Amino acid sequence: MSVKNKVQLITYPDSMGGNIKTLHKVLKKHFDGIFQGGIHLLPPYTSSGDRGFAPISYFEIEPAFGNWQDVKALGKEYDLLLDFMVNHISKASPFVKDFLQKGRQSQYADMFLTLDKLWPDGKPVQQDIDRMFLRRKVPYSTFTIADTGQKETLWTTFGKTDPSEQIDLDVQAAITKTFFKEVFTFFSHNNIRIVRLDAVGYVIKKMGTSCFFVEPDIYRFIDEIKALADGLGIELLPEVHAQINTQYKLSERGFWIYDFVLPYYILEAVMFHKTDRLVDYLRDRPHSQFTMLDCHDGIPVKPDLDDLVSSTDAKKVVDVCVERGANLSLVYSDKYKSPDGFDVHQIRCTIYSALGQEDDAYIQARALQLFTPGIPQIYYVGLLSGKNDTQGVAKTGEGREINRHNYTEQEIEQAVHREVVQRLLKLIEFRNTHPSFEGTFSVSKPQDYELELKWVQDKRYSILWVDLKSHQSTISYNDKQGKEHTCFI
Repeated sequence: MSVKNKVQLITYPDSMGGNIKTLHKVLKKHFDGIFQGGIHLLPPYTSSGDRGFAPISYFEIEPAFGNWQDVKALGKEYDLLLDFMVNHISKASPFVKDFLQKGRQSQYADMFLTLDKLWPDGKPVQQDIDRMFLRRKVPYSTFTIADTGQKETLWTTFGKTDPSEQIDLDVQAAITKTFFKEVFTFFSHNNIRIVRLDAVGYVIKKMGTSCFFVEPDIYRFIDEIKALADGLGIELLPEVHAQINTQYKLSERGFWIYDFVLPYYILEAVMFHKTDRLVDYLRDRPHSQFTMLDCHDGIPVKPDLDDLVSSTDAKKVVDVCVERGANLSLVYSDKYKSPDGFDVHQIRCTIYSALGQEDDAYIQARALQLFTPGIPQIYYVGLLSGKNDTQGVAKTGEGREINRHNYTEQEIEQAVHREVVQRLLKLIEFRNTHPSFEGTFSVSKPQDYELELKWVQDKRYSILWVDLKSHQSTISYNDKQGKEHTCFI
């Protein structure tokens, strides 16, 4: 298969009506024909935490969401993208539970990274840890083995609890590779077309390195997974938050990549009427990217913008977002903070709130995304022009809940009838249907505060013109008969 050059939806299985069947119904009722590129269904599996990203079993759907038949039915109408947490699995999975019961006598013991696989005597070396790009204060957790009472320490890249809920997998072990094959085969039998390799940058642990995107080891690993996926007709989307040159290396090797730079550049342009950085970027970037403005985590800052944007400039966008209600995810390791102490990993807020809940500014930002080469993904909260959910944050203590509101069918019904949502739906429909987006792209700036993004395919064209000061935006295009049209969006 090939990825369709159409718009995709990102949603949790329970965020648009409460379960997968209702999601399916809502899509048919309110968004029929809108998401021709497919649906990124965030983890629907049984899970012990991190809203699905601590999977217990890929072979079971969380009962509250439905079952695999519901997923398969959705996959008959939409190309489905699912996450595979290639770096880790839940502490509550059968594999980890067996290990925590039997220790080294478990048949699954080799699936995990005990510290003696990393240091000869099994004792952490602080000098090695200081080099790492950490996602928690220490990258391991200690457990007591039930049968023996012995302590075992396992590598745990992620997790807010101690011990962590997310146990890293030894991706080099034969038993782990067999597990991967079983999951991908199962996916292919259930109409899954694209698999996002979540946290793939962390799978290689090599002392003396950052333990993040370790070259060339990481390429050998991803190439192995690609060979497996290719054999099953599945496309891969590696998820890597890193400096742009790291992303481009993956692109050069033939992989789809995420455009984690675009959200900041668009925010900067729309907020401060600055065009130079966005124009230069759009002229130079590879086109084989998935574009986004918002997602279930946050708007990327560090390390994605390192070497591209100074901390002084980045702080200006961060400060505006915080003034408008955002909260921040911060970098743990001092080594990976900016020399001036700037440490923002991601900005957590809805795009609609980040842009001051101004409809014209929001639609302008979406138009810039949809005219940027790549596969556009629209997050469900952004689809409904949702505001920051501060109550969700207060209730759970999880900062990311600010952009994870679960909509009831009634709330969706109300949101769909808002003018800003209707404008966005028309914009998506245009992006899906006009043939120019299969052609050649160019970008220019008629004035310092204006941008013009143009697509041409044979005799068909479409041009997005934006005035960043007034937030006025128009699309000019021609139809099948060659008749020219211009419309405000």
